[in-house]
Amino acid sequence: MTRVSMPPSTNENRESDTTAMTSFTRMEDRGFDLENRRSTLEERELKRTLSPVDRVAERGYFAAASGSELPVLDADEALVFGSNNYLGLTADQRVQDAARQAAATVGTGAGASRLVTGDTMVHRDLERLLAETKSAERALAFPSGYAANVGTITALEPDVIFSDELNHASLIDGCRLSNAEAVVYEHRNVPDLRSKLEARSESASEADESWLIVTDTVFSMDGTVAPLVSICDLAEEFGAWVMVDEAHATGLYVDGGGVVQAEGLEDRVQIQMGTLSKALASQGGYVAGSNALIECLVNDARSFVFSTGLTPPAAATASEALHLARHTDARERLWENVSHLRDGLETMGFDVPGDSQILPVIVGERTGALALAAGLRERGIVAPAIRPPSVPEGTSRLRVTPLATHDQADIVACLEAFRTVGDELGLL
Repeated sequence: MTRVSMPPSTNENRESDTTAMTSFTRMEDRGFDLENRRSTLEERELKRTLSPVDRVAERGYFAAASGSELPVLDADEALVFGSNNYLGLTADQRVQDAARQAAATVGTGAGASRLVTGDTMVHRDLERLLAETKSAERALAFPSGYAANVGTITALEPDVIFSDELNHASLIDGCRLSNAEAVVYEHRNVPDLRSKLEARSESASEADESWLIVTDTVFSMDGTVAPLVSICDLAEEFGAWVMVDEAHATGLYVDGGGVVQAEGLEDRVQIQMGTLSKALASQGGYVAGSNALIECLVNDARSFVFSTGLTPPAAATASEALHLARHTDARERLWENVSHLRDGLETMGFDVPGDSQILPVIVGERTGALALAAGLRERGIVAPAIRPPSVPEGTSRLRVTPLATHDQADIVACLEAFRTVGDELGLL
């Protein structure tokens, strides 16, 4: 048998091995100091926690943050004034039945990208109804509103994007990923947008640059509404396209449409985006526009091409919710509650700006907003505090959103809690 002889161990070899091991053990940690990040968030009062609830509706039982442990629900039910479930349709029997039927008939998931085998008749029915509601040639459903915005902007590949400074993060990220030159204009400031367009027009190196103006229609933290008519006027004057995010408007305006429909701008806005996860009580996003636009997105929007399709139950839920938004009194009940709550808060002396169903109660400093939210929570009202970096320093607020399914007693209870806590904190 042949033996393999090993070189004799020497002091020199042992020293070399020791040096290597010491070098390895002394290697600088190149990971992430997550504990320090968490401590910093806590010190700055920016740490957020998850607080589960037993159901998504106008009232529910909440549980305190529990980390990885099983949450324990509170004994008392709370009124929810912080949800985007504006029409209260998540608990509607007809909407729930549509989800059950789709799951039983089509399946619980799409199973693949829409371009492979994940395209179903449920998806097509939803897109037909969305296109009809938005007065567009076609619509396309995405797995999320975030995916719809990022996928659309990057697929278009604009040269220059003019973006409202308070646009949603998904629009901002779409601008970044598109590699376009982003020009930010002051919130809802039409003269500033004009000056930015004029400056770019004067300095444009190429006459055939593609320009896109992007804006939310209803801004989620301020409750303000974009001046769409003036934006469309400027877009036509300078040859730009307009893309709007109707996430917080879809289902709430004329015939279940958004601000575009309320102002009759369907022929002047080239790209109408929205979500299915707010007033339409489901999950996902959509884009409505021309046949050419949708064909472009089907082929070039990476967030559509490389994502499993929207689940059939989610598509069916959104279809039924949109039908109810169009053909019931849900929208009227919502706006009645909004008017009652806004009038009551302003009469007390709270500052409630905006023009939509989102009522931002401005407090100022984050400590005051957190104290107001905590005081309301103790009295059975859930209205979340919004503070920097979600909003600018000095403008911390409570974001209050009544639902169509709140009754008058619920609105009164909310107002009474605001008055009691506001007086205790010296805010009134």
